[in-house]
Amino acid sequence: MYDMGTRKRARNGCARPCPRCHDTPGEPDDPAAYAYLLGLYLGDGYISPHRRRGVHSLRIACADAWPGLIDACADAMRAVRPDNKVCRVRSQGCQYVTSWSKHWPCLFPQHGSGKKHERKIALASWQQEIVDAHPWEFIRGLIHSDGCRTTNWTTRLIAGEMKRYEYPRYFFTNRSADIIRLFTATLDAVGVDWKVANSRNISVARKASVALMDLHVGPKH
Repeated sequence: MYDMGTRKRARNGCARPCPRCHDTPGEPDDPAAYAYLLGLYLGDGYISPHRRRGVHSLRIACADAWPGLIDACADAMRAVRPDNKVCRVRSQGCQYVTSWSKHWPCLFPQHGSGKKHERKIALASWQQEIVDAHPWEFIRGLIHSDGCRTTNWTTRLIAGEMKRYEYPRYFFTNRSADIIRLFTATLDAVGVDWKVANSRNISVARKASVALMDLHVGPKH
């Protein structure tokens, strides 16, 4: 909930200064929320100019099937830029969680023309420091945007009889090789085993690693 200072700044048409535009740049408000929002942005987000000069909109596409994800995305946007309004724009099968600010390009320097998988995606040093400090939030954002937790099954011969065996697995799917590398490097940092399912898919299936993912990420809801 906004405090009185936030309301006053909003009425006056000014938000708190951008943490990246200072003479001595610092971290965004709530670095953990930023790490999560960064993961969402790299998966299903984009930044575009608004008709108001200098203002940009940050939009994250969230499927209607996951209302908890929609709420978490909106909460993260508010935590990162507390003075900026967050709204939800309905579209077929999804909602675009949207916020306007002059400073979204400062906070997400990966912004640029063209599709993410067709251009270089790399974290700035200050972003990497935040991801290093909050790796699970970053992983959670990536999974919530372009991943899933699913149950696979196979058959095994047990006591001479073929029986069905089910096991949980996480998948992450992205067309950008750079974003996949960011995901797998962060998995390495937290001790999660993974393997390449194909050129666009990363699988986490080992029991101990799935348990770690369940503890810190969990299924979308």
